[in-house]
Amino acid sequence: PDGRGYPHQMADPMIPIESKVIAVADAYDAMVGGVTDSEKRSYRKPITPKEAVAELRRCSGSQFDPLVVDAFVDALGQEATC
Repeated sequence: PDGRGYPHQMADPMIPIESKVIAVADAYDAMVGGVTDSEKRSYRKPITPKEAVAELRRCSGSQFDPLVVDAFVDALGQEATC
């Protein structure tokens, strides 16, 4: 949302909410990996849900929409703090 996005440097008002939600969900999935080996990313080891949430929060306001991050973490519930 900070306007430094590739390739068109779109800022918050120009980014559709659906894109913001997908960005957060995909980043979380990339960080924690999938349930099965075929769903895991081949280029890095997964991190814990707690670590992934910390990274989403760290990038909230620049890479990710803060309201979407908050809603996503709320939806995760207990998993985010384990």
